[in-house]
Amino acid sequence: MEYGIVFPHNEIGVDPSAVREFVQGAEGLGFTHLLIYDHVLGADAKRPGGWSGPYDKDVAFHEPFVTFGFIAAVTKRIELVTAVLVLPQRQTALVAKQAAEVDQLSGGRLRLGIGTGWNEVEYEGLGASFRDRGRRQEEQVELLRALWREGSLTFRGKYHTVTQAGINPLPRREIPIWFGGSVDPLLRRAARLGQGWLPIMSPNDAAKEAIDKLKGYLAAESRRFEDFGIQAQAQYRGGDVDRWRRHRDRWDALGATHLSVATQSAELANVADHLRAAERYLSAVRS
Repeated sequence: MEYGIVFPHNEIGVDPSAVREFVQGAEGLGFTHLLIYDHVLGADAKRPGGWSGPYDKDVAFHEPFVTFGFIAAVTKRIELVTAVLVLPQRQTALVAKQAAEVDQLSGGRLRLGIGTGWNEVEYEGLGASFRDRGRRQEEQVELLRALWREGSLTFRGKYHTVTQAGINPLPRREIPIWFGGSVDPLLRRAARLGQGWLPIMSPNDAAKEAIDKLKGYLAAESRRFEDFGIQAQAQYRGGDVDRWRRHRDRWDALGATHLSVATQSAELANVADHLRAAERYLSAVRS
C-alpha cells in the first residue's frame, strides 16, 4: 500500500509560500503521492432554480495543471495525481499538451485520473456537451495516447479531428490514466483502457461489488487484476488511530494499492496543523 495526501483545495489559500510549505512538508513526511481535485466553475446558489450541489462558487478549487507546474518546481519525488480531471468538459488536445508539459517539468511524476463529472452547469459554461460525456471520454483517451506517442498524426473520430499535427514537447512516457466513477460502463472502460481505478466510496459491500466486476472485466480483456491500481481515499476528520487502521485494513483486503488522506474540513487552522494531522494519520496506518 502506498500512502498519499489530498491537496486541501478550499483551505490552503492562494499564498504560494503556503502551497510550497504544504507540499514540501507532505513529501518530507514520506507521502508518495498528492491528489488534487478539479472543478473549473462553481454555481451561484442564487441562480434561477437555486442550487443544491455539493459545492458552489464559494468553494475554491486550484486549477490542477497550473498548480502541478508550481508544485513540480518545489518538490522532487512526490507523484502528482488528478483525482479526477473532468475530461469531457475540456479540449482533448489541450489536455494532452498540458499533461505532457507537467510530466516533463516534474520528471515523469504525473498520473492522470479522469472522470466524467456531474455538474451540468460547469459543462454549459465550458461549451461542452453533458449528454454524451461518457462516450466522448473513451475517444479522448484514445486521442490523448496517440498525441503523447506520435509527433504528427491524423485522427478521425466521432468527436475529434486532427489532420497531420501533434504536440511538442512530448511527455517523457505514456502518462498513466486512471478512471474515477463507479457506474458499470465506467468500470468496463477502466478495465479496457485504464491503469487503475479511483473510487469515491467507503470499503463496503458496494466497493467489493465494483472490484469484483473490475476483476471480471479485466479478465475478459486478458489483463491481471494484480497489475491494476486502486486509489482509495480516507478522511482525517472524525477518525482516530483505531478507525484509520480498520479503514486501511478493509481497503487492503479489497486489493487497494494506494490510500490518500484528506485533512480538509477538520477545523485545522493553518498549514502546520494540516501537516501535523497528516503525520498522525500516516504514523497510525504505517504501524
